[in-house]
Amino acid sequence: MRRFDFVTLKLFVSVADEGRLTAAAEREHLALAAVSKRISDLEALVGTTLLYRRSRGVELTPAGQAFLHHARRILENVERLQAELSEYGEGIRGHVRIHSNTSAIIAFLPQDLSAFSRLYPQIKIDLQERVSSEVIAAVRDGLTDVGIFAGHVAAQELQVMPYRRDRLVLMTPRQHPLAERDSISLHEAADFDFIGLQQDASLQTLLHDQAQLAGKTLRMRIQVRSFDAICRMIHHGMGVGVLPERTIYRDLRDLELKSIPLSDPWAHRELMIGMRRYDTLPVIARHLVDHLIGTTC
Repeated sequence: MRRFDFVTLKLFVSVADEGRLTAAAEREHLALAAVSKRISDLEALVGTTLLYRRSRGVELTPAGQAFLHHARRILENVERLQAELSEYGEGIRGHVRIHSNTSAIIAFLPQDLSAFSRLYPQIKIDLQERVSSEVIAAVRDGLTDVGIFAGHVAAQELQVMPYRRDRLVLMTPRQHPLAERDSISLHEAADFDFIGLQQDASLQTLLHDQAQLAGKTLRMRIQVRSFDAICRMIHHGMGVGVLPERTIYRDLRDLELKSIPLSDPWAHRELMIGMRRYDTLPVIARHLVDHLIGTTC
């Protein structure tokens, strides 16, 4: 039998997972025609039909099921080989890629990554800030080794581990009608104007979803791109807002703000560390994950 390449194996796995050539093409960033030709060439190569073409998608033939099993094994072995070989060559030299949401970057990663860098000074850390949904997609697509994201965001296909916990609080001006409260639920604050993050932020989605479950609609007056901007808008009386408690900068303590813990059970959030598979990570990335898990309070 002639050789077939790893790109085609990975593409076939994507077709099997998605059940549609169009969805597999989008997942692998290929043209639909290129996907169709690769699958047809693969079937010609192995000498049998691997997919049933249906009007609503594709299904694996018995031969396709057998091929999928071996394709997954081959790709997993290649990833494992790459991870194990990374122990050699430059040893612990190299770099590890992390994508993280804003909450973790502000509240936890500065001290955790600083401690890691002292232990492994030759490892370069490539950290990028993204919203949680983008972090998960980057890990799934192999654009980053490790992702840190809000635990309420679905992370199918990823192996996840708990990292840290944070608590959401309602921020108000000190002279606000709610400022004397010791705790409050989101629906009690929903009648006031809100300052929030951009629409695609996972925190914003969480707040809208929970407000709807309580029969409320949040009145978003202004949406900005940072927690700092939310606080400054609140300081100037533009509304109230919900932030993770640990993200409130110390230099913002001089602002005329009041922090009120949310009493809703979902306001205690968990931040998760996600990867495609721990045992296929490069060794230096496994060192980082071990370190971050070890810092968990």
